[in-house]
Amino acid sequence: MNPNYHNPVAITFGAGMLERLPQVIGSRKAVLVTFPEAEGFGLTGRVRKLLGDRLAAVEPDTVPNPDVASLTEMYERFWREHGDADVVVGVGGGSALDTAKALMVGTPSGKFSELVQLLATGKPFVPARVKPLVTVPTTAGTGSEVTPWATVWDRTPGVMKKYSLHLKETWPEAAIVDPELTLSLPAGPTLAAGLDALSHALESIWNVNSNPISDTHAVAAAREVLATLPRLMKDLKNAELRSRMTLAALKAGLAFSNTKTALAHSISYDMTLHHGLPHGIARDAVLAQVFDMDLKDAPASLGEFLRGLGVSTDFAAYGVGAEEARRMVVNALDGVRGKNFIGAGAPA
Repeated sequence: MNPNYHNPVAITFGAGMLERLPQVIGSRKAVLVTFPEAEGFGLTGRVRKLLGDRLAAVEPDTVPNPDVASLTEMYERFWREHGDADVVVGVGGGSALDTAKALMVGTPSGKFSELVQLLATGKPFVPARVKPLVTVPTTAGTGSEVTPWATVWDRTPGVMKKYSLHLKETWPEAAIVDPELTLSLPAGPTLAAGLDALSHALESIWNVNSNPISDTHAVAAAREVLATLPRLMKDLKNAELRSRMTLAALKAGLAFSNTKTALAHSISYDMTLHHGLPHGIARDAVLAQVFDMDLKDAPASLGEFLRGLGVSTDFAAYGVGAEEARRMVVNALDGVRGKNFIGAGAPA
């Protein structure tokens, strides 16, 4: 077992903690990166009021599962028009935070294609320019607020690839985790995010990179999701349950920030890329580890838990045939994340 744990993100957690944003930003000029609906929810207006003239600009058009096509114009405008800003503030779900992480890393030319070329090598690189990032999640699931990586998809015909941005420079400087920001989340995204957090927790346990501290976070997170998510789905406006799920998702993020994900995520990338399945739903028909029962009974219990939430564990339910499912599993085992899974043959 890996004895080392590292996470440099300064975390502020609690209801109403968005109000701490001015103290976190200080006197710096910030660019807000968020999702289109944030304006209608009043969230963009709150950030404007909190930061005043320290808010240099707003980039409001992040999209789910950001890809090369959606990021190119935004990235190049960001570095052309906001290159003198001091800090990026990412507000939203995982896709908004992934977009903020992609924007924070500047290429010498300011061209996004240059960043894609670097990502395509799969090797670490030193960014020509980088801006500090403050994350403010509005969903309880991705854990992106406390991890250093982001996913960029390329859906160009003939390419169809997933790129991972993961540098020591892309750790967020700080995260403000305010459960109140999840209260307006509808049922579908609440469920997908909750299952995403559960998957992060379980995958970080069944992982060659696990360590005692990541295990502590993962076990606590998984048990909390299993206990809380079914109740929350029946009572979406319950502030206490929202707070518990938000903290569980944060703990899961703290766990897999060190281990990375494993086999289930590797399978889910094909499901998301080729079938458009939401990221959290795609990866949760898998392992169980945190149950008060004999472990041989845990998979059945996890299946019952998912079915109770209306989530099928059958590939066919998502339009994936038997042969394609077999191919996905084989490809997943051969992938970078698949090799993190203890059952893949890597040393424990």
